[in-house]
Amino acid sequence: MKTRSLLLLITPPFIALAWLLLAGDPSTPARTAPADDSKPPARKPDVVYVPTPQFIVDKMLEMAEVKKGDVVYDLGCGDGRIVVTAAKKYGVKAVGFDINPERVRESIANVRSNKVEHLVTIKEADIFTLDLTEASVVALYLLPSLNVKLMPQLAKLKPGSRIVSHDFDMAGAKPVEVYRTSADPDGWDGSEHRIYKWVVPWEKDPATR
Repeated sequence: MKTRSLLLLITPPFIALAWLLLAGDPSTPARTAPADDSKPPARKPDVVYVPTPQFIVDKMLEMAEVKKGDVVYDLGCGDGRIVVTAAKKYGVKAVGFDINPERVRESIANVRSNKVEHLVTIKEADIFTLDLTEASVVALYLLPSLNVKLMPQLAKLKPGSRIVSHDFDMAGAKPVEVYRTSADPDGWDGSEHRIYKWVVPWEKDPATR
């Protein structure tokens, strides 16, 4: 959900696309605030922004079994498409975090154009500084090493919380489900897409890379 620049990683057996890593302190329920486009990111983003195709966004939320009362966090929200979809389709509260002021601006515009300001908050922040414990669903589109870096924060989520990741696994954590598709209804690039799902507390998997 959160549009991003382009990074192509050739990761057999599929072309993996990495997206921008970002975040903010979710503790305050304040609504979205305008981003200053002239202000550079607080630090260099870990990855460049690549938007998640909408059909993958829909499948990620379906796999996460989003339901009434859930709170969805998107870590590196890009143009906000995941949090907007969660609010519109499931009527849940959602928070998008991005470290790039331009992405924050795009997300806020997307939230407003879809009239979901009452459900969605966008925050400019570094995701590695966040307390994630208010979330019951976390969406990721980051590199495998960044997913691993987030594991100490993700492990503190409430039992039963779901984590879904587009294309990239999380070494040491065994997913409960892996979805694979080469379907391309949005005219994407034709490569294979994967979605990984974990439920907290996840089963350890020392065999994963």
